[in-house]
Amino acid sequence: MIDIQTLKDRWADGPLAAWGSLLEEQVAAGLSVARHGDIPRWQNALESLPDITTDEVLLDGAAVGVAASSRPDAVTAQSLEAALRGLCPWRKGPYALFGLPIDTEWRSDWKWDRLNSHIEPLTDRLVLDVGCGNGYHCWRMRGAGAREVIGIDPSPLFVIQFAALQHYIQDPAVSVLPVGIEKLPPKLHAFDTAFSMGVLYHRRSPMEHLQTLRDSLRSGGQLVLETLVIEGDERQCLVPQGRYARMGNVWFIPSSAMLILWLAKLGWKNPRVVDESVTTTEEQRSTDWMSFQSLKNFLDQNDPSLTLEGYPAPRRAVVIAEAP
Repeated sequence: MIDIQTLKDRWADGPLAAWGSLLEEQVAAGLSVARHGDIPRWQNALESLPDITTDEVLLDGAAVGVAASSRPDAVTAQSLEAALRGLCPWRKGPYALFGLPIDTEWRSDWKWDRLNSHIEPLTDRLVLDVGCGNGYHCWRMRGAGAREVIGIDPSPLFVIQFAALQHYIQDPAVSVLPVGIEKLPPKLHAFDTAFSMGVLYHRRSPMEHLQTLRDSLRSGGQLVLETLVIEGDERQCLVPQGRYARMGNVWFIPSSAMLILWLAKLGWKNPRVVDESVTTTEEQRSTDWMSFQSLKNFLDQNDPSLTLEGYPAPRRAVVIAEAP
């Protein structure tokens, strides 16, 4: 599923060599059945993908995917859909594989559109995507010209979903590895751009997360940070008691102004907010490919400006800064 040796060989003489020496152990641990009992079922779904020849790879449009010169026959199309549905729920996307649309929970293309015009061009850059999910944005980064994109996410399901996409896209310059950011070797100083989207509020120590991101970048490398924020000045930070929008692992939600202060205190250069917007139930919602509850179920039905717990409804900011 993950060609570890190819990665180790490619990284051997560069700044990622130290990470390459850890890959085999990290991947084995990340995909261990002990981590999730459904891994064998997901692997069976992956192995049941039918053989279809890819004639066109689509990485620069809203729906990432592949196409063939002719549609698969009915039996093959049914096999494809059955295998991919065996990997539900699909949260990031959308995707389109040989005419089959995967309508994911998140319209992740909307997030990409909000930030894409503000970042340094990705042409020929080495890119890290932290908390990448199934790799939707990794493909968009590659489509924008990145030399190599490495996504990391500790969820085995997301890694296997990525492998299903890679089965047809077959681009060795894009990888998704089953690790969290804490598994990166210290002070790599390797990446030209590091993305952290939808991660910061899940970290018990947000300052440590920002420091680790800084240490992953070369001097002058760019951070693209997308996270929950609240309205307010530099003194405002929400620390939810219990759950936030039914999420139990939300620790700190600062105002954008406070987030800028955090970055400045850690030595980041020119931190700035390039977008701030309220998350809508059109951007995050239940679908046929993610049939569990979604954002509308997490908001106060009488006042959608509040979560069920009475906190401000999700608002997200995109912040950009450069490593010193």
